[in-house]
Amino acid sequence: MIIGSFQSVRNEVDMPSAERYGVEVVRRITGGGAMFVEPGNTVTYSLYAPSSLVAGMSFAASYAFLDDWVLQVLRELGLNVWYQPLNDITSDGGKIGGAAQKRVAAGAVLHHVTMSYDVDAEKLGQVLRVGGVKLSDKGVGSVVKRVDPLRRQTGLERQVVIDRLVGGFGARHGLVEDRITEDERRRAEELISEKFATEEWLHRVP
Repeated sequence: MIIGSFQSVRNEVDMPSAERYGVEVVRRITGGGAMFVEPGNTVTYSLYAPSSLVAGMSFAASYAFLDDWVLQVLRELGLNVWYQPLNDITSDGGKIGGAAQKRVAAGAVLHHVTMSYDVDAEKLGQVLRVGGVKLSDKGVGSVVKRVDPLRRQTGLERQVVIDRLVGGFGARHGLVEDRITEDERRRAEELISEKFATEEWLHRVP
């Protein structure tokens, strides 16, 4: 379970249920609502770009701009999809995914999306607090929407969907393969241990 930067764990997650199912709860640096993420049931991507790419755009406009390519690919797969402001990718059947974004002081924009490929509705309903009593007056609450996963809508294997998305992006914008360096991996591990895996970060909103 991934909660937004400004959310309260107590408001969003039933921790006893999360522990029972072995669901790890983490907090991201971007805003937005909680996302129930299982490795085999989601498709995610992140875009890192110079902030000049979205200079002069509102957050709403930049969300639509940065995800326009994925809407085109999903339409090529036969889905009737559109962008629902502020940050949802949705279809006739319901929400497919949600985006989050952060513009950092170093002059970059981080934009990332989680899309549902499949969903364990029973587990999600137990772990994510839906319509429950609010336990804290802190934090931004999630807006729960009906989810219609890509597996049901496309009938395609998850890897096929991923390959089509990668190919679609490459055809439109070009791609050059790269690898994470050992220094980058080491720095990421330091950030995890020093900040993002700490109780202080996870519970920074009461």
